[in-house]
Amino acid sequence: MTQEQCKELLRSQQGELNAVLMYQRLAKVVKSDKERETFLQLAKEEGRHSSVFHAYTKEALKPKKAMAVFMPFLYRLLRKKRLYKLIAKGEYAAAVGYEHLIADFPEVESVKNDEKRHGDIVSELID
Repeated sequence: MTQEQCKELLRSQQGELNAVLMYQRLAKVVKSDKERETFLQLAKEEGRHSSVFHAYTKEALKPKKAMAVFMPFLYRLLRKKRLYKLIAKGEYAAAVGYEHLIADFPEVESVKNDEKRHGDIVSELID
């Protein structure tokens, strides 16, 4: 693994850890049980993604709380439709961003596929 690949895997691992907290916090403020259950499931899957990257980096990282702290505020400010569109866009971007890693780190393919699915799931919550 090159130094640049290691840095990218660490950034990815950190992003997945941060997403765990983001989804957990979002689950606390949403109004419907369906959304709450969905976000708790997504948090769990993001945790698994972090583990995939951890297997390559061997680094123990801690989640950064900034996005999670702002999530209730963003939920009220942007409202569900706009916030969920942004979250879905981020999930789709992550999927695309992981594509080039798959050749050297095959387990990342499952993460990429999940991120695409996450974008779809969050998009479906908009309606």
